[in-house]
Amino acid sequence: MRCPFCGHNDTQVKDSRPTEDNSAIRRRRSCPECGARWTTFERVQLRELTILKKNDKKETFDRDKLARSIKISLQKRPVDPDQVERIVNSIQRRLESLGENEVPSKVIGGMVMDVLADLDKVAYVRFASVYRNFREAKDFEDFVGTLSEE
Repeated sequence: MRCPFCGHNDTQVKDSRPTEDNSAIRRRRSCPECGARWTTFERVQLRELTILKKNDKKETFDRDKLARSIKISLQKRPVDPDQVERIVNSIQRRLESLGENEVPSKVIGGMVMDVLADLDKVAYVRFASVYRNFREAKDFEDFVGTLSEE
């Protein structure tokens, strides 16, 4: 692996261990050239997933993008960052187990909505506002009204 700091091609693995949920291997690496240290994660990828967007464009599944959107929804909420990682791992495994190489973005959004509805109602509303494209305050009122009824 190339050093992300100096670009040297020959880096060394100093330590390897599984993550807490055993979904990845955590590797501590160092560069003999500049002395920098960093961590990498190695995950199993069962299949290459392509996301079908609402505008009919296709995009390669990006777990970091999924994690970012969930983290934005959970910003300043009392949720452990490790829990976000477990949520992303769970959603990715569910998507891979669908057996399809192309998955509509609506399916992923629905999975995230289901998880956030149980985890944190504020994050659920935040994510829904983007996912369902709320345009005005009335959209929020209507959505929150449906939450109150449940």
